[in-house]
Amino acid sequence: MKRHTLIFILLSGILVCLANDVYAGDPSGSHTYSESIQGLKFSVNFAWTLLSAFLVFNMQAGFTFLGAGFIQKKNTLNYLAMSFVDFCVGALVFWLVGFALMFGGSKLAPGLSNGNLFVGYSGFLLLGNSYDVSTAMLWIFQIMFAATACTIVAGAVAERFKFHAHVLYSVFLCGVLYPIFGHWMWGKGWLEMLPFGVGARDFAGSGVVHGIGGLIAFIAAWMTGPRYGKYNPDGSPNVIHGHNLLYIVIGTLILIFGWFGFNAGSTLAVTELRVSVIAVNTFLSAASGAVTLLYLSFCMTKKSDVIMTCNGALAGCVAITASGAYVPHWAAIIIGIIASLITRISLHIIETKLKVDDPVGVISVHGVNGLWGLLSVGIFSDGTYGGVKGLITGSGWQLLAQFIACITLVVWCFSVGTLFFFIVKRLFGLRVPVNVERSGIDVYEHGTSCYPGL
Repeated sequence: MKRHTLIFILLSGILVCLANDVYAGDPSGSHTYSESIQGLKFSVNFAWTLLSAFLVFNMQAGFTFLGAGFIQKKNTLNYLAMSFVDFCVGALVFWLVGFALMFGGSKLAPGLSNGNLFVGYSGFLLLGNSYDVSTAMLWIFQIMFAATACTIVAGAVAERFKFHAHVLYSVFLCGVLYPIFGHWMWGKGWLEMLPFGVGARDFAGSGVVHGIGGLIAFIAAWMTGPRYGKYNPDGSPNVIHGHNLLYIVIGTLILIFGWFGFNAGSTLAVTELRVSVIAVNTFLSAASGAVTLLYLSFCMTKKSDVIMTCNGALAGCVAITASGAYVPHWAAIIIGIIASLITRISLHIIETKLKVDDPVGVISVHGVNGLWGLLSVGIFSDGTYGGVKGLITGSGWQLLAQFIACITLVVWCFSVGTLFFFIVKRLFGLRVPVNVERSGIDVYEHGTSCYPGL
């Protein structure tokens, strides 16, 4: 009886603490909102950030269409399932630990006061002071970015990766790998506080989101191995055609639309009028990247390659994500052009030289251009926003900070990512059996095909 009484007292104490902790913030917004001009300004910015979060969420549909178009019909449902489960699993893990590790100590919202230069440790479960309308707004915006990083990886390992191995890396990415590097860049971490320039800057996540997703995708694809039939005995690659080019174009258009929320929304305030410059830079970089690869492919093959055009547009979007707030419009065009050329070269090297099979091309579009996006901040920033000045202003200190961020990103992803996938490979395995891969993963993993009866 005494033991049961003790357990009851302990549980009651925990519940009382949680109850007191839960209501420590401003969960109703009654203390946050006011009828003053400042209160109305806050409300407008509040709505803008939520709307931007919803736009970024809609990018999941874009990634789903894009990736499904690039892969074979027999594996389509598996890719759709992986894309869907990313934000479901990611949301829970990010709520439990990821958000606190990333933004604890940033003081960007109530309840995020505790953290150091390397990791945050406040805001877990959105309890205590973080049970607040402002903190919830920041959380919903940021989880969309974390889920995007997960979905990027799915494209590189499509058509041979075990579904539940994918769930495991979604947990790891949203709970550990992404939040810790994100803290260094966005949570008042050591990269953000570097004494060079104004510290490393990545406005909307070329490195934090796309760089992490693309580099982890490289590690996952390399350790998983190529699809059956991708390479001949002499090492030459075969083309494995996707089953629906319409999906690729639709997915690209949805992604570009969502990118306006991704980039311009990262101001977290529509009263920050720089949003118009950011939106224009995003569109110009996407357009220049698309046109560059369109005519580059035409010069090489005498055909207008729509797939390459889409890749060029997405490469431009990825590259401008870090610098869109800091650079003039002409620089956005140059950044997009260079991004598309980097993508074309990277696709060739990764497939033919490194023998890494990436069905959707995410390593080149997101990983390589995530690094280029970080560097472009230190080259083209003109000092008109946030005091960020690049080489075009005669200062090289910002480029040094960006270079340090790039090296850190590569080392972090390759060391921690390789260790993680090595452990998962040894314990559970990464890929389905070869006979399943030949016949299609959909029925094996999910009990039905994406197109029953066809």
